[in-house]
Amino acid sequence: MEYIPNILFAILLIVGVGFFTKNIKRLSRNIKLGKDVNVEDNKPQRWKNMAKIALGQTKMVVRPIAGFLHIIVYVGFVIINIEVLEIIIDGLFGTHRILAVLGSLYDVLIGSFEILALLVIVAVTIFWIRRNIIRIKRFVKPEMEGWPKNDGNLILYIELVLMTLFLVMNAADYQLQLLDAPHYTKAGAFPVSQFIASVFGDMSVSSLIIIERTTWWLHIAGILFFLNYLYYSKHLHILLAFPNTYYGSVKPKGQFPNLEAVTNEVKLMMDPNADPFAAPAEDAPIPEKFGASDVQDLSWVQLLNAYTCTECGRCTSSCPANLTGKKLSPRKIMMDTRDRLEEVGKNIDANNGIFKDDGKQLLGNYISPEELWACTSCNACVEECPVSIDPLSIIIDMRRYLVMEQSAAPTELNNMMSNIENNGAPWPYNQMDRLNWVKE
Repeated sequence: MEYIPNILFAILLIVGVGFFTKNIKRLSRNIKLGKDVNVEDNKPQRWKNMAKIALGQTKMVVRPIAGFLHIIVYVGFVIINIEVLEIIIDGLFGTHRILAVLGSLYDVLIGSFEILALLVIVAVTIFWIRRNIIRIKRFVKPEMEGWPKNDGNLILYIELVLMTLFLVMNAADYQLQLLDAPHYTKAGAFPVSQFIASVFGDMSVSSLIIIERTTWWLHIAGILFFLNYLYYSKHLHILLAFPNTYYGSVKPKGQFPNLEAVTNEVKLMMDPNADPFAAPAEDAPIPEKFGASDVQDLSWVQLLNAYTCTECGRCTSSCPANLTGKKLSPRKIMMDTRDRLEEVGKNIDANNGIFKDDGKQLLGNYISPEELWACTSCNACVEECPVSIDPLSIIIDMRRYLVMEQSAAPTELNNMMSNIENNGAPWPYNQMDRLNWVKE
């Protein structure tokens, strides 16, 4: 009978980790639906970007209040979850505070965990107030209605509950240590939970054990639930921010990649020895689609971007098109890409690993041409993103599809391109008349 809790814990751990592994495999499969792209260049700069942006949070603190609060939550969760290692060992082997052998270092660790837990509670509370009472503008955009809003609040509630459980667990443990309860090793410093422990002053040892064991189980179960909830939440960036910042573009902003197919066509046209009337070889590959109309046309890095989006809205709040009332929201571009990618992934799952045409695509069903043409390609969204997401690359690829596959550019753009072709300039004047304005 004494091993039943250990067995139950092992089952809980296996189920939690197993479900998480299944979700990660699905995530990897979906990302790999994108086209391959070479991101092996400039590795030193990529490692530097990951260290500065993902680990160092350098782009978060550009907005000091949100940045400082985010760092508290970030550091708190990273460091506090070190105690998860101790919980796992204790749960599997039936020990209690196994790391107490570290002596005074253990006291410092537990004390630090408690202070950070309290700071996380304060930070999460402020985040909730900013979202629901102050209602900061970037959190109440149309794309944030419904699930995105609920998801953001649910994450805050989970973090609040986990930190509270941790402190109550320690408070009950501390009180049991004071009462010399068997099995409760005297170890750890409790600068925060010692004040909660006074509430338990009149309780019996058996009641305290029930409280301590209940909060212990709820705490580890909550952590495993949170781990598996990440896949369905915007907080997936906790895991993906590191690879996303590593694989982010290291080229100068504003430098657009050329389409290899177009480059080859231009080279062929300029080759004096090429036969313009020659038929393509029988074994010639089918020409690739120009640009992108669906998620499979995007690169896997762009799909990784979509899953990494934090929905913080910094991109949209800095977008000049959005600020002037245009329909474009860079955050919505990323959210729509992720939603469509999830839809494609479910389609594949439902059809034994094969995608069956569902009559939908990213362009039109999720993102409208009006949104795409509102973009000024200024790179403000790319500059603002705290995890190196590039909404502009998706916009440009979809514009390419509209222009090169559907000839669906706006009238103004078509006129400009015709003028460049015919007159060598964007204006509708003959080259011989360019300087007539001087005589006026």
